[in-house]
Amino acid sequence: MEEKKLDLNSIIGFVLIFGILLWIMYQNQPSEKEIAAEKAKKELVAKQEAQAKADKTKTAQAPVAATPGDTAQIAELQKTLGGFAYSATLPSAKEAFTTIENEKLRLKIANKGGYIVEATLKEFERLKKGSGQLVELIKNNNSNLNLQLLTTDNRTLNSKDLYFEPTLEKIGADQVLSMRLKAGANEFLEYKYILKPNDYLLGFDIRSQGLNKVLNSAKPVDLQWDLKTYRNEKSVSYENRFAQIDYKYEESKYNNVSPNGQGKEETPTKVSYVAFKQHFFTTILSTEKPFETSKLQSDNLVKDEKIDTVFTKQFRANLPLAFTNGEIDYKMNLYMGPADYKTLKSYDKNFDKIIPLGWGIFGWINKFIFVPLFGFLSSTIGLSLGIAIIIFTIIIKLAMSPITYKSFLSQAKMKVLRPDIAELGEKYKKDAMKKQQETMKLYNKAGVNPMAGCIPALIQLPFMYASFQFFPAAFELRQKGFLWADDLSSFDSIAKLPFSIPLYGDHISLFPILAAIAIFFYMKMTSGDQQMAAPQQEGMPDMAKMMKIMIYVSPLMMLIFFNSYGAGLSLYNFISNLITIGIMFVIKNYIVDSEKIHAQIQENKQREPKKPSKFQQRLQEVMEQQEAAKKTQNRKK
Repeated sequence: MEEKKLDLNSIIGFVLIFGILLWIMYQNQPSEKEIAAEKAKKELVAKQEAQAKADKTKTAQAPVAATPGDTAQIAELQKTLGGFAYSATLPSAKEAFTTIENEKLRLKIANKGGYIVEATLKEFERLKKGSGQLVELIKNNNSNLNLQLLTTDNRTLNSKDLYFEPTLEKIGADQVLSMRLKAGANEFLEYKYILKPNDYLLGFDIRSQGLNKVLNSAKPVDLQWDLKTYRNEKSVSYENRFAQIDYKYEESKYNNVSPNGQGKEETPTKVSYVAFKQHFFTTILSTEKPFETSKLQSDNLVKDEKIDTVFTKQFRANLPLAFTNGEIDYKMNLYMGPADYKTLKSYDKNFDKIIPLGWGIFGWINKFIFVPLFGFLSSTIGLSLGIAIIIFTIIIKLAMSPITYKSFLSQAKMKVLRPDIAELGEKYKKDAMKKQQETMKLYNKAGVNPMAGCIPALIQLPFMYASFQFFPAAFELRQKGFLWADDLSSFDSIAKLPFSIPLYGDHISLFPILAAIAIFFYMKMTSGDQQMAAPQQEGMPDMAKMMKIMIYVSPLMMLIFFNSYGAGLSLYNFISNLITIGIMFVIKNYIVDSEKIHAQIQENKQREPKKPSKFQQRLQEVMEQQEAAKKTQNRKK
């Protein structure tokens, strides 16, 4: 096969073609004049587009260009603002603010949008006592309140982009600020803010007048409220854990949007109030006429708890406002203040339900025992909060001491019976059912209830769980110091680590260490008696081994999980275990006499056995049925 080669004619052809292409490109290249003309043309087009955009913005924002009633200007503005063009011609159509304040609150309301752009709590500081930074629930555009207005001429306008006219007056001791978005001299949409002296609760009414021909009343007006919550506490993780949306709906039901859910959304009906709750502060919007429908959403903004964090959660609420006879009329309230149980309860609006005191019996213990008792000790008597926690713990533990005594007495009785139980175990080691039946007969004959030790412990559990709910929610502890802890509502760090330990954190808290040590010695002290009181049952886990493990696991769990918890809760657990150790020591050495108990049980054995309880009878019947079924099965084999 002949090999193909590139001959001279082909090379000359390629060179000529390449040369022709270069010549064509050179001839088509624009001259300097043409380049300059094209550049000028582009600049002119860009300038015209910028001017058009500026004119559009100018029209939308409606700066003052004429006096009210200037029909020519109103006609021009109506192209973008429809019926609300009138509001854009007023002197108030500019970036201006009105401030109202009392002893507790300072609020700044903008002409543009008519809503609160700054809300400062004058009595509380951020992060730590003495920081000099007041708690600001709203600032730097972290919150919006907007009405989406559908007009009769098929426009969709947002109230946050339109200018309201402010009128501030004093009625008695109250400051009343009226913000009106006007469609005419007597046609308007109004936000009315009513601030009373020395109060966190603000009257907030939304109503319209004469807008039945301006607004399309076929659909409700969407009230869109959102808040990006600022971090206010020392511990980001602890604060964020308790930040959530709470709401009341269908007259007497309460719920929340999961605090840990990302993009979590709820759609309750007949909503009476919505609370954007942080850990120790909250903003609540309540209404006399419930919102028929709603859409509530919460997003977690904390991506990494190890780095400095500005915001914790993003809350959003969409609350449609229904028309009545072509107008809007909602009488509402805004609460902006501490998430303090007693303060919220004083308003008699069920705001206190947003405080997570627990459900069922746990909530009852907190509401009717812990809250009143701790409130009496901390405010009525005026004790230091740390001392109040100690006295509070002593009272609770002393009140529970009879239950502790009964539990220990039951353990002592079981300990005395252990040799007899071991003897039965040896005698009937090949017949587990018979061994169990004889053991129950022994208990009945000796007058010992094996469940007596469990019941007192179960009674104490609700009180323990209630304390886990109460102390994190106790606003009184915020920024109150005790010993080395500068804030009992947050962790009591005594050392900062140069690294972060998973689950533990980057600091060392002392109260959890003390509580862990107390738990260790308490379990060490009681585990021996519990093992002696509870003999190993066939087919059941080895409780002795489990108790040995728990002696070390329980303190370790306390050490790890409570390192970032509030110091008040760790102090309570430390004192609680110390007192329990003391009570057990006294009961064991000075109240319960093992020899006397042994003699009493031996005497009981000589008597006629007591009639078994219904529970014991039923248990005996079940065991007998199982035994009979087992024998029947063996015969079949």
